[in-house]
Amino acid sequence: MKISIILLFLVTNFAFANDMYWSKTGHRVVGEVAEQHLSKKAKRAISELLEGESLAAVANFGDEIKSDRAYRKFSAWHYVNIPFGKTYAEIEKNEYGDLVQGVNTCLEIIKDKNSRKEDKAFYLKFLVHLIGDLHQPMHVGREEDKGGNDIQLQWFGSGTNLHRVWDSNLINENGMSFTELASEYPKMSKQQIKFLQDGSLLDWVEESHLLAEKLYASVEPGEKLSYRYSYDWWDTAANQLQKGGVRLAAVLNEAFK
Repeated sequence: MKISIILLFLVTNFAFANDMYWSKTGHRVVGEVAEQHLSKKAKRAISELLEGESLAAVANFGDEIKSDRAYRKFSAWHYVNIPFGKTYAEIEKNEYGDLVQGVNTCLEIIKDKNSRKEDKAFYLKFLVHLIGDLHQPMHVGREEDKGGNDIQLQWFGSGTNLHRVWDSNLINENGMSFTELASEYPKMSKQQIKFLQDGSLLDWVEESHLLAEKLYASVEPGEKLSYRYSYDWWDTAANQLQKGGVRLAAVLNEAFK
């Protein structure tokens, strides 16, 4: 009996750890791609603030501090709920903040010459994470289902939800590390990079919001997803990771120019 309980505990925790690992991979891809597009000046400034750590290494900082109650006030920064047919400018803002306010606050502190180095490093790491969240469309989803968390689905026979499919299941199914994923993207021309980096923060929010609407329509509650869904949507997921990295680089290059 004791052995069965121990085995159940180990299997449960292995599955949980594996899911967490893969949900982290997307953020690391965003950080790794961003590194490839940083200006020399931004690279130096970032290396000094992060004491040599890479953007990929700190990309999950925003999630890692969630377990510390001292940082609970930042919880609402990871998402923004926008009803379909509305824009960010038209919605009533969350009193606890949201993804847009979080990004702007991070940038204000990073750019402020009077900010302490420790504060700049903290908000830089948070910014890296938030730009990743911005490009996961379900972080710009509907309030009534918590960004797809309440839409229950099956993924290759295991229970999941629409939010988790886009946080981790699609990436997990691909089976590649963040460095492998980041190296798979073809080299882009300056014009292609500029095209991805064009627009404002709110433009990028609107883009993710419109994509979220398509993702809601892509499933039915309780649907059994497997290879077909992965085949149909993997390129979209990969493109979002690349956009997140290229745009993160643009944000950082501007902040440290």
